[in-house]
Amino acid sequence: MSALFEELDYSPTPIGAISLRRRHILALKTDVFEILLGEEHLMSSLFTASEVALADMGLAALSGGDLDVLVGGLGLGYTAQAALAHDAVARLTVVDLLEPVIRWHREGLVPMKAELADDPRCELVQGDFFAMAASDAGFDGDRPARQYDAILIDIDHTPDRLLHGGSQGFYTADGLRALKRFVKAGGIVGLWSDEAPDEAITGLLGQAFEEAWAEPVVFANPLQDGREVTQAVYLGRKG
Repeated sequence: MSALFEELDYSPTPIGAISLRRRHILALKTDVFEILLGEEHLMSSLFTASEVALADMGLAALSGGDLDVLVGGLGLGYTAQAALAHDAVARLTVVDLLEPVIRWHREGLVPMKAELADDPRCELVQGDFFAMAASDAGFDGDRPARQYDAILIDIDHTPDRLLHGGSQGFYTADGLRALKRFVKAGGIVGLWSDEAPDEAITGLLGQAFEEAWAEPVVFANPLQDGREVTQAVYLGRKG
């Protein structure tokens, strides 16, 4: 059995100290990896269903191949890993604000080791997703205004529960319209939320995109005797 607790990395960042830790949960006989920003839990390897669903549902809404996909927010990498599992995905760019998170993947400290960093289809980019979305150049300094088939976002807890002030202004009709410039015609924007579907968020997407809908993601919490948890994936399609 592995040690019950290990802090794998602790690093200061512009938005606070971030840490990667591993806990062994005796009741489940498994290791759980967690990311914390200060004392706030950002992600756990025990709960990944909705992160995976963000990629699966977003890409299921597209047809054809040779897809060019952008993921905002790296974390433990489950959304990016799920996207790369689709044969239709030819190129994946993952943007994360925090250098330590990207380094964890390059050094293989996360559960999937260096799988993402080693995949030739995948590029890990340190940058401010929200500033890029509001800029004229967008997400690729070498190809200004580059458009993507899908942009999948897993950064804030919800549009009302933000990690820090950098995303203020994004969750508005104008902020989403600015992002829409970098989506191909017929393309998809996906937004993860750790709360159940909210009609107000779907309506907000509908102000920027020609089609908008929400998909509930229901899974069992093994730490609470299998109690069901409902989170959400919001999707908007550019006409």
